[in-house]
Amino acid sequence: MLLETLSTARDIGRLNELASVLIRYGFGDVLRRLGLANMFNGAGKALNWKHTSDITNLESPVRFCHALTEMGPTFIKLGQILATRSDLFPPEWTTEFEKLQNQAPPVPFELINKQLQQDLGCSPQEAFAEFDPTPFAAASIAQVHRARLQDGTEVIIKVRRPGIRPIMEADLRLLARIAELMESESTALRRFRPREVVRQFTHSLRRELDLLAECRNAERMGKNFIGDPNIVIPKVYWSWCSERVNVQEFIDGIPGRNIAAVEKAGLDRKLLAKYGGQAALKMILIDGFYHADPHQGNIFYLPENRIAFIDFGMVGRLSMDRRHQVVQLLHSMVEIDAPRVVDVLLGWAGDPPLNCESLTFEVEEFVDKYHGVSLKNFHLSMMLTELMSLLREHGLSLPPDIIILIKALIALEGVALQLDPDFNMVTEAKPLLRQLMLERNAPDAMAKRGWQAIVDTTELITGLPQDLQQLLRSARSGRFQLHVDVTRLKTFGNQLDRAASRVAVGNVVAAMIIGSSIVMTVDGGPTLFGLPLFGILGFMGAVVGGIWLLFSIWSSGRWR
Repeated sequence: MLLETLSTARDIGRLNELASVLIRYGFGDVLRRLGLANMFNGAGKALNWKHTSDITNLESPVRFCHALTEMGPTFIKLGQILATRSDLFPPEWTTEFEKLQNQAPPVPFELINKQLQQDLGCSPQEAFAEFDPTPFAAASIAQVHRARLQDGTEVIIKVRRPGIRPIMEADLRLLARIAELMESESTALRRFRPREVVRQFTHSLRRELDLLAECRNAERMGKNFIGDPNIVIPKVYWSWCSERVNVQEFIDGIPGRNIAAVEKAGLDRKLLAKYGGQAALKMILIDGFYHADPHQGNIFYLPENRIAFIDFGMVGRLSMDRRHQVVQLLHSMVEIDAPRVVDVLLGWAGDPPLNCESLTFEVEEFVDKYHGVSLKNFHLSMMLTELMSLLREHGLSLPPDIIILIKALIALEGVALQLDPDFNMVTEAKPLLRQLMLERNAPDAMAKRGWQAIVDTTELITGLPQDLQQLLRSARSGRFQLHVDVTRLKTFGNQLDRAASRVAVGNVVAAMIIGSSIVMTVDGGPTLFGLPLFGILGFMGAVVGGIWLLFSIWSSGRWR
């Protein structure tokens, strides 16, 4: 308990700042439900629990996004992750989350220059033939400068903001603690799986902080498209790269949002949409490694109808089994196979819904709407969005990797539709889905899976006697144990343990006060300032114990 108290005390200043922002935007009730309000009040924190009427006139999603923006880069990133959770939040919330911009004021060049000298081993002016100290772009984690190598090659230098890691690590610790409180204290919030969301977010954010990881992602993506002349991935210049610096080829093209410039340049918009759709399907269904943030700012259009992807800080990975499940779901949706759609979704959701029959019926009704509809009227993004809403209504959430995948598919189809309103992702996907299903069920593939199943079963059977022998040996020696993990019971046990510890400390403090009072009345023995020394020491010990007891109650948010 003491270690937990010290950990909370380490970040209490930051927690106070975040709580003040939430209160100002009208979310003080959330703090009260989590027990944090009692903690601050008990500690004498001067939080202003009132909020302005101008703010409260805004809708809750708008207010919450304003609060995230004011809370800083970590929470802006969190909002961007929440924008992908259409299985947890209704459209009005995810729409607002999508508006959170990953933009920030640039860092003064003096600070950037000092850090670059440490990472490059010399000043950027010495390392590069040309270096522009004016930022080309600035975001919450890093900012970008343009430069030119000694051989004349134009590059961009992405530099992580100085001092950003400790701030974000403190925020992540607080988020993990708050997620635990949400799951333990609120039944309504538990269905949102806050600890899983925070775990996913922490993993994603730490990868983004490591710019070397982005370099590896870019190089891997480049190898996957090495034989495709229509897709361009910027080259990485490894000799200058580190955890805080990323040097890549500069892409001089038309930004994805500038459709008018595409027209003016004479590029074929239908062909660009087709190439983009094919690249997306290849990344997801064949490679199992895809760009997880394919918004218009990360896509450029080049001469000869080529497409360039940049910024690989966020990528998605799919195992072979997961790829097959995705293929199975999409193929079942295209072929109007409702039972198979339900099987895949329930397998992903894990926890069965309260009313499985109702979910099955609604999914069948949803899929049946597309019977007889021509492929050109199929819109994959619309189908997936509707499917997520259906799952949310039944209190089901999907694995984080599937949610990121669906979000990427929806974004990529949106980019393609801006180029070509007649583009249809289903039309592009259907032949590939059929091919992958045939390959999965081909005789040689089935024989390979069957052989592997035989090998696994044989290993299980041959190892069974040894496992049983070990089990019996443990039982005879009294070392056999059966663990039953009941989450709520464990929480209740922890509360009892804390209460017992506090009662014990309280009894010791009371005994020290009484004993010291008795010592004060006895003549003789060493004195300090004319008072019995042992009595003074007893009172000082009681004060220290009392302060620790009050601090432990405050830090756990259980002040009464």
